[in-house]
Amino acid sequence: MKKIILGSSLAAMLMAGGIAVAAPGGPRGGDRDKSVTRTELIAQVDARFAKMDVDKDGKLTPADRAAMHKARADARFAALDADKNGQISRAEFDAPGARRGGPDGERGPGKMGRGGKHHGMGHGGHGGPGMGRGGPEGPKVDVTLEQFRAEALTRFDKQDANKDGTVTPAERKASHEAMRAAWKAERAVKKAQ
Repeated sequence: MKKIILGSSLAAMLMAGGIAVAAPGGPRGGDRDKSVTRTELIAQVDARFAKMDVDKDGKLTPADRAAMHKARADARFAALDADKNGQISRAEFDAPGARRGGPDGERGPGKMGRGGKHHGMGHGGHGGPGMGRGGPEGPKVDVTLEQFRAEALTRFDKQDANKDGTVTPAERKASHEAMRAAWKAERAVKKAQ
């Protein structure tokens, strides 16, 4: 049972942006149209792990998740509190772009993502919460760097269709389409039951 929970936690963590890749094994943000090597992915994963390991104890824990959640909430509050008086007035709340990060809808710390949804750790939906399932307080297991890296590399290897150590945008797209088709098929089966 522990292996199932750990596997689910790791998979969910990586699917929701838990590592610095937007698509599994791919670069984040505007770099989606670039190829990424295994070495680059490891560097990205290690950097993301270091950022997520708030208490620097070498593992991702529910305490790390809570600390990151608080930091995000504080940043969102600060972004909305335009006059910095420690309160958010109705005018500040209703200001153009207040909940989207600015008039142009740019994203960043404390800003909302596509369609007003915040994407990242702790938010459910397709892909699950960033540090795994286990209830509102987060995962029930700690995740080490080795486990975090292994899951990312497994996903990378699945995308690297020609096994040359580099995932190209075409390979990333094909993998994404295959995962999406599998997800739709699974959803159709569940709906039919």
